[in-house]
Amino acid sequence: MQLAEASGLLSLALFGVAVALLVLLGGGFWLGYRVKLRESPRPRPDEQPHLPPEGPVHEVRENREPEEIPKVPKGERPLTPYELTNRQTRTSTSKRRPRWSKGSSGSFGGGGLGAH
Repeated sequence: MQLAEASGLLSLALFGVAVALLVLLGGGFWLGYRVKLRESPRPRPDEQPHLPPEGPVHEVRENREPEEIPKVPKGERPLTPYELTNRQTRTSTSKRRPRWSKGSSGSFGGGGLGAH
C-alpha cells in the first residue's frame, strides 16, 4: 500500500495565494492614503461653526388651525395638491395637541395601548 506524499507544489501555491492577498491589502492601504492626500484639509478650530450671539436656537411647538379643503362640485375633477392655494395658516389658541382617540398619540405604530 502506498501513502500519498506531500507535494511541494501545493505548499508553493498556498504561499503564492497568501502573498497575493498581502499585496492586494497593501495596495488598498496605499490607494486609500493617496486619496486622503488629495482631500481638502480638516477645518481649523477657528473655522468651526459657532453659536449665534443670541445663544442656542430652540424649537417652537405650536398648533396650527386647519385649513378647509374646497368642496368639488359634482361632475368636476378633484383638485390636485398643486392646485390648492398655499396660504399661511393661523396659530391656534388651544395648546392641546389634536388626538384621534383618548390615550392615542395620533400616529400609527406609536407604541401606545391603542383605542379601547
